[in-house]
Amino acid sequence: MTDATFDKVTMFGADWCRDCRRSKALLDRLGVDYDYVDVEADLSAADRAEAISGRKNIPVVVLPNGKHFVEPSDAELQAELEATGAV
Repeated sequence: MTDATFDKVTMFGADWCRDCRRSKALLDRLGVDYDYVDVEADLSAADRAEAISGRKNIPVVVLPNGKHFVEPSDAELQAELEATGAV
């Protein structure tokens, strides 16, 4: 795990990843202001995501409060976004 902090919700993912597309669609549907980091386009992004999560799985969604999720369900991610005031 890393001590990286983010000013807003940040999602590490890839276009080919079904779970990434699902989580990205949820963020869009909820109107969340977020940064999307494509691990295929940014060669260091996969390493950064792994440093945050301790896993190679994507998506990795990081909230400004430092909490992160790996492959979250829509319900889990939405509940945390609502609890932290991101939506």
